[in-house]
Amino acid sequence: MITAAKKHLSPKTKTASLSLDYLDDFLLSLQTNNYSPETIYNYERDLKVFDKFLLDNKIPFLKVDKRIIDRYKAYLNSVDRLTAEKNKPSLRLRSYSLNRMLSSLRAYLRYLIDLDYQTPLSPESVKLVKTEKKHPQVAELNELVKLIESPSLLEKNKQVATRNRAMLEVLFATGLRISELISLNKSQIDLSGRIFVTGKGRKQRFVYLTDRALKHINYYLALRHDSWPALFIPYRGENSGKTTKRLSTNYLQMKIKQYREQLHINVPTSAHSLRHGFATYLAESGANPAAIQVLLGHESLDTTTRYVHASDKYAETTHRKFHPLNK
Repeated sequence: MITAAKKHLSPKTKTASLSLDYLDDFLLSLQTNNYSPETIYNYERDLKVFDKFLLDNKIPFLKVDKRIIDRYKAYLNSVDRLTAEKNKPSLRLRSYSLNRMLSSLRAYLRYLIDLDYQTPLSPESVKLVKTEKKHPQVAELNELVKLIESPSLLEKNKQVATRNRAMLEVLFATGLRISELISLNKSQIDLSGRIFVTGKGRKQRFVYLTDRALKHINYYLALRHDSWPALFIPYRGENSGKTTKRLSTNYLQMKIKQYREQLHINVPTSAHSLRHGFATYLAESGANPAAIQVLLGHESLDTTTRYVHASDKYAETTHRKFHPLNK
């Protein structure tokens, strides 16, 4: 049954592993358990790197022990490693990326245990690395507002300006992920500005447009004279020559970077930063963390608290207002 089902895996999820005997079965299991194609692809890519590490070092999978895992971590942390596509990267992996790859290996080991297959070590033996603690970076609210409004000032093409302004307004109004924004269809928005989205892990939720964001969407749609279902579509010359009638995430990230540089905003700001800003400034205005969790589509409140970063200005104001010796 499993062998026959493998034939239905897309080319994206096919693999020719020599060390991880059950890798195809593991990927198929993810598919039958309704994991998204992107998630399956990420697991495959990460495990292919481990597979190649074993092959290059002539290490049988069943001989893997804690010492081998430490060697693998060192390999991942070096610039000499090869990607799943056998390319040599120019930068070291960040700790979060390294832990994602180790988590993929742990998931594969758990799968083997669940099916009573022989495993060389327990998933818990694959220890994650310590992550960097970076100073939270969320631009001040006035800077985010300037960024959101910038397409109207910086774009010469009226259609592009109106569309890009609407996209940034929606991002900050709703806290959507960039992938969720790009995949929106016109039919998903009701007259009240409520949007029903299916997000990460196929988790469904409602998000809500502000009157301001809904106004800019209506401005943009008034310029549209087509029947394409996608809410945001590319115009001629955009999307790197692709013929798809849906904008790419890369295009929007590139535009945000361009606007930020032209506005001289020195805090690194991306589409994801607008999501962080959405959560941060809701919290600063007194929003309930549990409500923010629902709006962001997080499974855990712990994840939400990592998104809610008090701005430096807010922290300074709090210090001056509440410090007992500041009178």
